[in-house]
Amino acid sequence: MDHTADVQEISARVADFHSRQQPFRIYHGATNSTRPSNRSLSNTVSTEPLTRILEIDIDRCTAIVEPNVSMDALVAATKAHDLVPLVVVEFPNISVGGGFSGTSGESSSFREGFFDHTVNWIEMVLADGQVVKAYNDRVETGSELADNRSDLFWGAASSFGTLGVVTLLEIRLKKSQPLVELKYYVNSNMKDAVRAFEEASADPSTEYLDGIVYARNKIVVCAGRQVEQTSNVKPRCFTRRQDDWFYLHVERIAQSKISKISKISDRESSPHMPDAVDYIPLTDYLFRYDRGGFWVARYAFRYFCVPFTSLTRWLLNRFMHTKVMYHALHVSGLARRYIIQDVGVPISTAAEFLDWLDRPDNFGQYPLWLCPLPPGSAGGLEGDPADGKGVNTQLLNFGIWGAGRYHG
Repeated sequence: MDHTADVQEISARVADFHSRQQPFRIYHGATNSTRPSNRSLSNTVSTEPLTRILEIDIDRCTAIVEPNVSMDALVAATKAHDLVPLVVVEFPNISVGGGFSGTSGESSSFREGFFDHTVNWIEMVLADGQVVKAYNDRVETGSELADNRSDLFWGAASSFGTLGVVTLLEIRLKKSQPLVELKYYVNSNMKDAVRAFEEASADPSTEYLDGIVYARNKIVVCAGRQVEQTSNVKPRCFTRRQDDWFYLHVERIAQSKISKISKISDRESSPHMPDAVDYIPLTDYLFRYDRGGFWVARYAFRYFCVPFTSLTRWLLNRFMHTKVMYHALHVSGLARRYIIQDVGVPISTAAEFLDWLDRPDNFGQYPLWLCPLPPGSAGGLEGDPADGKGVNTQLLNFGIWGAGRYHG
């Protein structure tokens, strides 16, 4: 079947549910959600066949893709034309549709916003079966149309499929280079880390920016940019069986820095000097957190009482990729035992929030992930801050992932 025929079939099934006033769920063929599900054949609309990349426009730097195209498939297809999406969600098996309908930010989001901000338009089946297009009114494509349905576009962004079924998207791309030059800045407190984020954000050459908190006094900011292949550097990889997990590699950099000097805050005399630099193949960088699922896989070693060593990680490598881990999380029921939550706060309150998280009765676990987001990035569901005053300040997302208090 082609795209039009597949969409007509989805539309007919949605219309049937609507005529019977029966709620339904969307089935994509796989999931990266950590929440339990009650899907069955009788209450689902399947978008499983929608896995095609219909067009890559080299001149316009856009790609028209179906929602079940995975991030690694999209990156491979666009890299063949020396292009790459503006935002690539960190796990290779996450789909384009999931990136739009979920709240997906990555290290390029400090420049580009969430993944949904990089989408020009979507095709969508509404709850009554009607097929429509909705446009991002923050870009030129389609925004000039009298009925661009931009309210539907932003309503559908981060709505987890509750407004309809997304069946096609146009994604913006940019030129790609073979390597990412990644600089690491080790900080002894959140105040210095925030300053490092601000300095890197102000540098127009910075394309990627995130960080890892290993302790209140051990925070690493990672700032990257794409560069051409050079013969005098050895690329560092993170996707092969024998490669280090990214977070462990960064932790060793931090520990090496701490062991060399007694006060990391001495950086104030030379704030722009990185503590280490790596040259990483672009695909390895984009999916650097896949092996080990950031660091969540280490909890599996603890749960099954398996030593956490380079040898055991090598032996169990096939189980340490996020595609396998998500499946195991649902089958085992362990999703109910763990906190998997991202929280965005104004960057000015980051130190205060870290102090709160550090308390054992609140969370008290490390590492934590840090991902800065730009002012005005809050579209979709993120557009309603708790204070009701709107968001016009840079946000810092905290990835809070660890064992919860399980009561059976």
